[in-house]
Amino acid sequence: MFRFRALPLLLLLLALPALAKPPRLTLFITVDALGSDLLLRTRPRLKGGLRQLTDSGAFYPYARYDYAKPRTAPGHATLATGANPWRHGIVDNRIIDRATGKPERVFPDPTHPVLEAPLSQEDVSPATLMAETVADKLRLATHEQGKVIALSGKARSAIPLAGRLGQAYWYDETVGKFVTGTWYTKELPGWLKTFNAANPPEAWFSKTWEPLLPRTEYVGEDDRTYEGEFYGLGRTFPHPLTGGLTSPGPQAYSAFAISPLSLDFVVKAARAAVEGEGLGKDEVPDMLAVSFSATDRVFHQYGPTSWEMQDTLYRLDKAVGDLVALAERAAGGRANLLVVLTADHGGAAVPEQWAASGVAAERVNPAALSKGLTEALRKQFGGDITATIEELDVYLGGKTLEGGKVDGVAVRRAAATWLTKQPSVTLAVARDDLYTVPDVAGLVMPLRRGYFPERSGDVLFVVKPFHVISTESVGTNHGTPYAYDQLVPLILAGRGVKPGTYTREISTTDVAPTVAAALEIGLPASAEGEPRYEALGNGR
Repeated sequence: MFRFRALPLLLLLLALPALAKPPRLTLFITVDALGSDLLLRTRPRLKGGLRQLTDSGAFYPYARYDYAKPRTAPGHATLATGANPWRHGIVDNRIIDRATGKPERVFPDPTHPVLEAPLSQEDVSPATLMAETVADKLRLATHEQGKVIALSGKARSAIPLAGRLGQAYWYDETVGKFVTGTWYTKELPGWLKTFNAANPPEAWFSKTWEPLLPRTEYVGEDDRTYEGEFYGLGRTFPHPLTGGLTSPGPQAYSAFAISPLSLDFVVKAARAAVEGEGLGKDEVPDMLAVSFSATDRVFHQYGPTSWEMQDTLYRLDKAVGDLVALAERAAGGRANLLVVLTADHGGAAVPEQWAASGVAAERVNPAALSKGLTEALRKQFGGDITATIEELDVYLGGKTLEGGKVDGVAVRRAAATWLTKQPSVTLAVARDDLYTVPDVAGLVMPLRRGYFPERSGDVLFVVKPFHVISTESVGTNHGTPYAYDQLVPLILAGRGVKPGTYTREISTTDVAPTVAAALEIGLPASAEGEPRYEALGNGR
């Protein structure tokens, strides 16, 4: 006769609802350009929400992007899908149209224009995203009853976080307000109209960006010759937000977007979304995805060790605390909330700063490389052949090549050979050889993971360590397969999370699967990573 033990079974049944109940609200925070080294260096001086998450959550200091070119659009796409660009198709912020030789955005969609902003060729929809996102999976798992709202200072950040089935809203620098595209809705929701009306661009036009803390709290010098002065901000505090204009306009809207004062603006927009959409108010799980963009803009213009970046991190610390508190209230407490915080890429120091410290660092101008390569190919093959470099990708074009008058394979291999001989380049591979060439120093595999045939270049290359690709003579950049660009933090907190510091290196493709596991839904279809079970309290 079959017998069962009543007490153990009863205890198991009592435990099942708790195990099977996902958090009401998931707060998915991405910080643009928050590399591991930047956070670890600043952490001892932080006192707000960012510090609290690292201290009390599951903290992974070393999550690595596995592909060669960590950039904003592919980074957010990888975080959202759990896949590398070879699967999700988003290889960079921009790609080159071979027919025209001109750059174009990676999320364009002429059939779904932006609402309440001038027509443009900017990012507007997820039509080019080739993989399912964790947001899509949540929507499908809840029969589209669970809501997903993504907010960012950049369209290319909000769009992949929202996926195809969520709602994405972003700050448009041409009009100075939050907008969206017709992919998502035919009219801005009432809560966003109210928010835009209550926060007109004139509200911050007369303000200045002042240091948040006493000047004695900042390390180094405020004025450095290799910092940028774009949009009239200047190199030293205080920074005016007028954009050099006498009345509000696009230049001023961009100056505000660069400044960390925009961090609070994003938090206010998140509050309006939470209240307007009723996020976290019932047992159906919702997701609020927020990407802070000011950190990246400050990084590019001033560098990661500048006073401006230090101040931005102090302000981010407060903004994260405000955002988490907002989400806790919406979900009815931390027990109903899952918090995820990570970044889309890290970033290099200003190369001149590295060089001054004795590091073999250089600024590499892609325009000069393009010109030299074009001249070499024309000399070798004759006719009209052009080379256009976008970060680590070389796009080849011209009538001679397109008309079949020369062997395309030979031209691509000749271009790779020429690049390899340049002092700043450590490796170059024609697309024809990408999957057969030996993996020199482990750099070919990252190129493969970042390659998507329809959008990537004809030749891929890697610069030497501490060499920064930049069209500007000041500031800095990111997008190489080195630790300072690839490594970012991952922090989990809230429902079902086992706190601790986990120093093993993980992949950023693990983020989406981990969120899906915490929500107890299936993994995104193209995910390559795996759930970080050791950080989930009931994981085995």
